[in-house]
Amino acid sequence: MNQLYPLKFKPISKEKVWGGNRLSTFLNKPFPKNKKVGESWEISGVDGDISVVENGFLADNDLQELIEIYMGDLVGDSVYERFGLEFPLLIKFIDANEALSVQVHPDDMLAQKRHEAFGKTEMWYIINADKDALIYSGFNHEMDKTHYLNHVKNKDFISILNTFKANPNEVYYLPAGRVHAIGAGILLAEIQQASDITYRIYDWDRLDDEGNQRELHTELAIDAIDFKKYANYKIDYSVVKNQSSKILSNKYFQTNIINFEKPIEKEYNTLDSFVIYMCLDGEFEIEYYEKERIRVLKGETILIPAVIEQINLIPVHQSKVLEIFLPGVSNESTKHST
Repeated sequence: MNQLYPLKFKPISKEKVWGGNRLSTFLNKPFPKNKKVGESWEISGVDGDISVVENGFLADNDLQELIEIYMGDLVGDSVYERFGLEFPLLIKFIDANEALSVQVHPDDMLAQKRHEAFGKTEMWYIINADKDALIYSGFNHEMDKTHYLNHVKNKDFISILNTFKANPNEVYYLPAGRVHAIGAGILLAEIQQASDITYRIYDWDRLDDEGNQRELHTELAIDAIDFKKYANYKIDYSVVKNQSSKILSNKYFQTNIINFEKPIEKEYNTLDSFVIYMCLDGEFEIEYYEKERIRVLKGETILIPAVIEQINLIPVHQSKVLEIFLPGVSNESTKHST
């Protein structure tokens, strides 16, 4: 069997009523500039939208086929034991030319009960934002079902939401159950569980291309919503140049940021997980198996198979990269077969 190598996938474009053209103009995606493309699914194992490899001898194979063949060598032994053929994350870029609907996602328990699927906990990393762009996340005071439904009925729902002025490099954590929306004029990276279950609560009274209002899921959303108020909705993190700086870690994923202008050695021999890089800015090369190299451009996403335990990141220009993996329990005795 040929050796695994860093994998790029064909981006899956999603036209949306709120989409724009910044995925192609800002992140160099091969999408038509005259279409309202709202999302680029970079790596997906979601049924109906499974990512297909675009580079190397595995080109045109899909992600599920690769997991079936390579198992733990691709995703990590512990990841394969937990998820089998299902890839556990969905990695996206989102261009909100107009505001997205206000929505909520179910947790694992409710999603399993209703949809036999994963729940959806996610995070946003803001790449670019217009001057007055807003993020909506959580309630601005303690809420309960009765008061919530009254605000929905009276169409003053937005008044009970936290609003934040969006700025580049900010990170928002959105655990399942948190009501949220991306405002107009924001380009961001989204890391989430592999789920496409969304309950739409409010859609700004807008009409689709055929003059109809989009369906709302008021009743479904009620049991999914976390009505509590929290102290923090943005993630505080600090960046140390030329090394991985942790942004966020939970049981579903860990996301680091690497801002580098010098070569970096990365050791993943105790991780037992695939690693994903999303290039937000710049351009760099990944050196693997000591002499092989692959270049990653701004706007590209690449998956490092778990079997590749040592790589070098070599900047062509100063680069900013998100580094994503499943945290799991490090086990130095776990070895991948070759």
